[in-house]
This record gives sequence, structure tokens and C-alpha cells, in this order.
Amino acid sequence: MKLYDSIGPNPRLVRMFIAEKGLDIPKQTVDLLAGENRKEAHLARNAHGQMPALELDNGKYISEITVICEYLEETHPQPALIGSTAEERAECRMWTRRIDLNICEPLTNGFRFAEGLKLFQNRIVCVPEAAPGLKKIAADRIRWVNGQMQGKEFICGSRFTLADMMLFAWLDFGASVGQPLDEANANIAAWFKRIAQRPSAKA
Repeated sequence: MKLYDSIGPNPRLVRMFIAEKGLDIPKQTVDLLAGENRKEAHLARNAHGQMPALELDNGKYISEITVICEYLEETHPQPALIGSTAEERAECRMWTRRIDLNICEPLTNGFRFAEGLKLFQNRIVCVPEAAPGLKKIAADRIRWVNGQMQGKEFICGSRFTLADMMLFAWLDFGASVGQPLDEANANIAAWFKRIAQRPSAKA
């Protein structure tokens, strides 16, 4: 296998997942800032032109971060980072989807349509007037998750999962693009510090 890697929270999530699995997967960097991901070579790997992409041993490519992580979980079940039972997998997938749709998407587009507009305006459809509202949605949903974290070590209780990695990668990204975590979210702030101490957080 080979991971086509770049800057940004999407590839970082996959790198964290790989590190937590203890896997050694070669990486090839794609220059996102230079738009290399929108050129023919990468479009042949991922027609959507996004990062990252995973090349399988048979030469096929898969993309979309949750799909890549699901594939790695199925091919390398231990340690279980999604779940070892149907119930555990369902719980992790539920939280991963909530975080992705309600926090990651609005946070990312809030950045793309505002601070990142010069970089993205010629690559994707941008709606600058939507940026403040998107940031507000992400902040609101973060507050909601903060309430759900009361008394929990991780998002899925005592299990460290893909859901934790996803939220961590995006909150860390948000802090670097003008959307820092409100420290009033005390449960998430404490959780974030715990996750930041894991070796995979440096992946």
C-alpha cells in the first residue's frame, strides 16, 4: 500500500489512524498548495481531486477518509479503532458521522470561504457570504458535543476510536485557521489535551 499524503486535517486523520494501528505504510506527498491534487496524475487516483488517497497492493485506489480507515480496520482488525462488535462499530460510526457532518464540514467550508478563499476560489464553488454562518454552526455543534462528553474519557466512553481522531484533527485545524476551541467547552478542552499527548497526534 501507499498513502498519497498532504497537509490538512483529512490526511492527518488517516495518518493518526495508521499510527494507532501500528502500520508502516509508505507515503508520497502531494503538493496541495500548488494544486498538484487537481492535476491529471492525482485525478487518476481520485477523480474528486481531494486528499488523501490510498493505493492498494493490487494497484487500485480508494479515497474518502472514513472509507480508508474502514478498509484498514477490516484488513488489520487489531487494535479495534472502530469496534470489535456490531454495537461498538455502530456507536463509533454514529459519532463519526455526527462529527463529520455537523462540525468538520461547516468548520472546513467556513475556512475555505473566508480565510482560505484565495486558495480555493478557483478550485471549488465558494460562497463567501456563508462563512460566518458555517462557523457559527460548527461552534454550536461543538458546544453540543461538549455536553455529551460529560463524564466520558473518549467520545465512545472508554474506547479511543476513529471519532476521537476525527474531532481532534479538525479542532486542531480550526485553531490554526481562526476557529479556536472556546475554552468554555471544558469537557472537550480536557479531552483535547489528553488526545494531544498520544504519539499518534504527531503523525
